[in-house]
Amino acid sequence: MKKLSLYIAISLSLLLISCGGEEKPTGPSAAQQGPKPFPAILVPTQTVTSYSTFPTSIEGVVNSAVRAKISGYITEVLVDEGQKVRKGQILFKLETQTLNQDAAAAKANVNAAQVEVDKLRPLVEKEIISNVQLETAKARLQQAQSAYNSIAANIGYGNIKSPVDGYVGSIRLRKGALVSPSDQESLTTVADISKVYAYFSMNEEDYLNFIQEVKGDDITAKIKNLPPVRLILANDTKYGREGIIETINSQINEKTGSVSFRAVFENPSQVLTNGSSGKIQVPKTFENALVVPKISTYEQQGSTYVYKIAPDSTATAVRITIEGELEGLFIVSEGIKKGDLIIGTGLDKLKGETKVIPQETAFDSIAKPIPQIFR
Repeated sequence: MKKLSLYIAISLSLLLISCGGEEKPTGPSAAQQGPKPFPAILVPTQTVTSYSTFPTSIEGVVNSAVRAKISGYITEVLVDEGQKVRKGQILFKLETQTLNQDAAAAKANVNAAQVEVDKLRPLVEKEIISNVQLETAKARLQQAQSAYNSIAANIGYGNIKSPVDGYVGSIRLRKGALVSPSDQESLTTVADISKVYAYFSMNEEDYLNFIQEVKGDDITAKIKNLPPVRLILANDTKYGREGIIETINSQINEKTGSVSFRAVFENPSQVLTNGSSGKIQVPKTFENALVVPKISTYEQQGSTYVYKIAPDSTATAVRITIEGELEGLFIVSEGIKKGDLIIGTGLDKLKGETKVIPQETAFDSIAKPIPQIFR
């Protein structure tokens, strides 16, 4: 009986202890959290210039192939790749020993024909022989002289000269190689790269959008009014001089559906050369355009959104239409208007309609590009 009473007493004590140990939830997790502060910016209008980018290939304004006019073995290569040369400067020499022998024989024929003419001329004057014989001898002399001149010209062609002022390109063949006028590949090229051409293309839609915005009654007038273009080099640095678009192909390429352009750049330092690559940037100026920082937007299913703040401090996602872009900014044509208040940063912390505490912040402090520290 005593044991049963003791057991009941212990059980009641444990029950009281367990009931007394339960604690009610306290602290911030139990209470409803209020709105959080977010940087907010007013949407401004600015006059800005954006750039459309197109791949380009570079060539010298003159890019002349050097070829042999006669067949023969190369005996001397008198220049090196990349060397600056003048028009008429000898680049290669070909073996002409056989031609020299032929020229000696042809010269002897000329001399013999001349002797015959000299012999017949006084006889005609004295009417000892007819003038027909003299004229026949003169024809033989002219024929012999032509044969000699042809051989002499071929000997001259053994000195292969530069067709233009410029810089020597890759030299494919060296001393001892046999060359011929029928060779498909040239010996080298000489390029004038004091100026260079940059070739690029636009698809038909981009071309029409671009050219229709340029002032001018016809394509010739429009080309004169085209803005200067920039060149981005292969190492992503900007070339120091702007270029001018000189020509636009009047036909659309049937295979690619694109229109080709040619811009010219001054190249006094010869930084640009044949075969260089890069990107052409064509500018477009927007007057009084709505702009938003890229960091103040997010993308979802191919559309771009900002969080617009209503007068009651509710932030709601609004889709915007982007007309152009430049470093750190989007140019907006639809979805918001000047003076709208939008969330500047921290969009990843928002979802749906959210009450916020707007903290108005200077636009430039949000729009300023973040410096790149690591590459």
